[in-house]
Amino acid sequence: MSNTLKAFINISNNYRHHIKTVKSGNNRANNMGEGLEHYIQSAFANIFSDANIEHKLRKFEEIFSYQGNKNNPPDLMLKNGDAIEIKKLEGKNSAIALNSSYPKDKLYA
Repeated sequence: MSNTLKAFINISNNYRHHIKTVKSGNNRANNMGEGLEHYIQSAFANIFSDANIEHKLRKFEEIFSYQGNKNNPPDLMLKNGDAIEIKKLEGKNSAIALNSSYPKDKLYA
């Protein structure tokens, strides 16, 4: 079982860990955040230094109920816990766009 506080502690203990650049696929926007997603996923599972892919996959299945896909949010869901949407910002003063759709003024059944 993992939670957000444990992930923050894991990140602070492993802040020198290198975030890999992923270049698979033809969507540059998705590829830009892919390495960060793997880093955050490893933070929740606390497996930064584990090189065994099978062990990583087993650990991810223990912790996450959903590991996301490129087209549907969220990026991760903890079992019996939070849903996590990972966003990469380029600059220090960048704002996170929480919803890029124009707000609706009416709701219909």
